[in-house]
Amino acid sequence: MTKRRAFLKQAGVLSASALLLKPDMLFARPSSLKIGFQLFNLREYIGKDVKEVIGKIAKAGYQEIETFGYDTKQHDFWRLSSKALKAILCDNGLKSPSGHYDMNQYFNDGKDDSIKAYIEAAHGLGQNYIVVPSTNEKFRKTSDDFKSLAGKINKIAEMCKASGLKLAYHNHDFEFVPINGTVLYDVLLKETDPALVQFEMDLYWVVRAGHDPVKLFEAHPGRFALWHVKDMDKAKPERNTEIGSGSINFKRIFQHQKLSGVKHIFMEQESFSMDAYQSITQSSKYIKNTLLK
Repeated sequence: MTKRRAFLKQAGVLSASALLLKPDMLFARPSSLKIGFQLFNLREYIGKDVKEVIGKIAKAGYQEIETFGYDTKQHDFWRLSSKALKAILCDNGLKSPSGHYDMNQYFNDGKDDSIKAYIEAAHGLGQNYIVVPSTNEKFRKTSDDFKSLAGKINKIAEMCKASGLKLAYHNHDFEFVPINGTVLYDVLLKETDPALVQFEMDLYWVVRAGHDPVKLFEAHPGRFALWHVKDMDKAKPERNTEIGSGSINFKRIFQHQKLSGVKHIFMEQESFSMDAYQSITQSSKYIKNTLLK
């Protein structure tokens, strides 16, 4: 009887504790996210032998690819049509849900020829997201520029939606630098249509800018459909390092996947201190065995 009372008392304490936890923390489940890879990591290799590089990426444990480098004049990726590149990905068991496409020409003249080319390329690859990778400094000199930029991003997003695609914006650290008291990232989050525009949060650049990714998730839940998982070297924060070897607390960030709205993650490392393929394999294993458990 004494043991039964002790058991019931302990169970009551545990039940009360559970009420204090967030709903997505009550039952820990493995993440459904795939391990993605941004091709820009291997920009020095990809143009030399696309098939070989894609094969090595798959062998390193990655399941999804984010593209870059589409040539609007030649309408290709490294002399390959989007459909030809998709075939190589398929041969290696890979898919490409998103791609980075340079929007600066559109921001400059408002002509949509490049956007139409990007949409065609994205469809050829079977992508769901077109990502604005960066913005030229001349388009973000004043707070008025910020609103203008947000308006243009909304227009691109409308074109994407009409073609069955989604648009996302990828950040660096400059979006967090105030200009006359106004922060570009705040303006983009406020002035872009949540029904049209998602964000690809580069976790490294957010932390580098002195901000907390989780607080941004809390302030704007569900808007960060894509992540760049990029670690910060402990000794040289201006450099990247293998995931799990740096100073960014990814375990904490990954606990808030549901809150952020993330659908796809892409490992990114722009600088290597060891063999690149050894490095990307190490990062892939850490993401799989530690962050997606």
